[in-house]
Amino acid sequence: MAKEATSGKLAGEMFEGEFQSLEEICRTDTLRVPRPIKVLPHPSGSGAVFVAEHLEMKSLRKYQSQIGTDLARLHLDNINKLEKETSEENKIGKSHKPTTVVKFGFPCTTCCGYIGQDNEWHDDWVTFYTRCRLQLQMDLIDKQYGDTETRSLWSRLQLKIPEFFEGMDIKPSLLHGDLWSGNTAETEDGPVAFDPASSYGHHEFDLAIAGMFGGFSKAFYDAYHKLIPKEKGFEERHQLYLLFHHLNHWNHFGTSYKSSSLSIMHGLLGNS
Repeated sequence: MAKEATSGKLAGEMFEGEFQSLEEICRTDTLRVPRPIKVLPHPSGSGAVFVAEHLEMKSLRKYQSQIGTDLARLHLDNINKLEKETSEENKIGKSHKPTTVVKFGFPCTTCCGYIGQDNEWHDDWVTFYTRCRLQLQMDLIDKQYGDTETRSLWSRLQLKIPEFFEGMDIKPSLLHGDLWSGNTAETEDGPVAFDPASSYGHHEFDLAIAGMFGGFSKAFYDAYHKLIPKEKGFEERHQLYLLFHHLNHWNHFGTSYKSSSLSIMHGLLGNS
């Protein structure tokens, strides 16, 4: 499989992010993705070409349950390794260089659509999500539209965000980052996901865009939550994570996503 983009220097950054995302997911041996092969300069001299493993794929149907299980296994991979390392350190009585990811972020820029994401490493998920996901989208909207209602709602919402995570101990999970039904399929052997925009973050984040356009059945969610049960406050955080995707779509496709973005913000603020 080869993908090409001729939009200039940003094409290389976009494909490098996808390459590293696929590599990172492949290492976990959990959720199947096409194996990345190479990012090359486009023959035209502008843009890039991304070469990956060819898979014979068709629409996801009979493997809904399995992809739910595989996604949960992906999210648990780093968490389980962190817990194992902590347990071994306690037994040995001394620390060692970790082989897991202990912060939130990613080694390079990844793109959800064509917008590059700020993946600067942070110790705290709430800080990372607020600054590197929501604030970046808000800044783009403010620059393009200067919308006063959005600005006002955001000034209030960002102060409330920590409340949605009270009492939680969030450990970094490797995320697909753009797991809607259009980025999944199946082969004869099982389910496949592709076009990731990965980072290390809160596992619930991947379920937001998964439900935004439908396409995943009850079997998918049942299988996922069998391994990772919902925690208190899940529904409010789900809306908070949906907000990112509605803002991102507003920045990609225009003001048709403005009303849904504002509606989510009003809901999170309790319509106050």
